[in-house]
Amino acid sequence: MFSKEESKKLRQGFWISFGKSFPRKWILYNTGIKDFSFKFHFDLSTAMVSMDIENQDLEKRLELWEKLISLKSLFNEEYLPNALFEDTVFLDNGKEISRISVSLSNVSIHNKNTWQETMVFLKENMAKFEDFFQEYEDIIKP
Repeated sequence: MFSKEESKKLRQGFWISFGKSFPRKWILYNTGIKDFSFKFHFDLSTAMVSMDIENQDLEKRLELWEKLISLKSLFNEEYLPNALFEDTVFLDNGKEISRISVSLSNVSIHNKNTWQETMVFLKENMAKFEDFFQEYEDIIKP
């Protein structure tokens, strides 16, 4: 078991190490679409790369979600066959979003032995999300 401070240092250490190991400017931090973002996540049991639609205007969120669903077969065939499409996800803060994600299980940010595998997973999958977005940006953007 780790203290909060030890856990915080491990988390910081991972993300610093990731940035140094795979230096790259991720172009999708700013998609140009309001409340539409790409995210990395790594916790005590799972790593995840996701494309999140956080727009609280349900009509706008559904409009964007429908565009992504129309591209689902292409996304699965050409980019990420194991991607999970979830039209409704509730975050810890109660916020409702829509999400496309890929996950890696049996890894932990507290276990440095899983860091390299996780870094490669994050790098490769974010690149696939970026490639998809760049290819179909004109269709996705409002």
